[in-house]
Amino acid sequence: MTGIGSIGDGTPPGRELTELLGAVQNLLLDAPKVEEFLTDLAKLAADLVEPPASCGITTSYDGQPRTVVSSDPRAAQVDEGQYAGGWGPCVHSLATGEVVEIADQESDPRWPEYRVHAVALGVRSSLSLPLVVNGEVIGAMNLYDFDEPEAFDIQNRRRAETFAAQASTALTLALRRAQDAELTEQLEQALATRSVIDQAVGILMAQQRCTADQAFALLRKHSQNNNLKLRTVAERMVAKVSGQPAPQTAAFQRRPDGISGDTRRARHGEAG
Repeated sequence: MTGIGSIGDGTPPGRELTELLGAVQNLLLDAPKVEEFLTDLAKLAADLVEPPASCGITTSYDGQPRTVVSSDPRAAQVDEGQYAGGWGPCVHSLATGEVVEIADQESDPRWPEYRVHAVALGVRSSLSLPLVVNGEVIGAMNLYDFDEPEAFDIQNRRRAETFAAQASTALTLALRRAQDAELTEQLEQALATRSVIDQAVGILMAQQRCTADQAFALLRKHSQNNNLKLRTVAERMVAKVSGQPAPQTAAFQRRPDGISGDTRRARHGEAG
């Protein structure tokens, strides 16, 4: 099997490693969700060798390994054949953080039950590499070749290891971005809740001619007595008085530097 790109060995160029690594970084801009990012990552990894291999990405879910994405159905089939018994190269790489290469699937002595499964699916050789995020192995990138033994020679293995390291870095950023998005959503929900509760408190203050603390206490008591969330009680009160449903979203806008207006004011001690 010919390698991809040229590292001074006369190998006919295919998709250069630098091109693939650059594409990994572009995924961070193009893929809005982590799952889409991983799917595109698997497809890029398959192009590390020529002809392209099949790639599956294994991760742990509820303590059990599973294939989260794959470049094609064959890779998922090979991956999933390892999960029931808990043996095989991708499971081992995920559990230990070790790179696992199978040069010739038909003669490799490890995991004999898996060998029968893999050979039946046409696997000739494979390479499983850990994906490490913040020092923790959170996945394994599994490359399966169906054309010939020893597809992952020294050059191709080095290329795959470089790609896996770059993919791990990009995955770290993708997960961090997903967490930031989740935090933003939580802030929006919190601000929406605060907004409608403030409106309900204002209504009670006017109706009961009481202070804000007294109005909030009345609102909370009604919530407890009726086993309803405080926000639900507030929404119903606002809707009853205004004749329109309470707003479901908050006007939470992030500034270009990523800092919300509320956060900026809090940092500088400004009034809301």
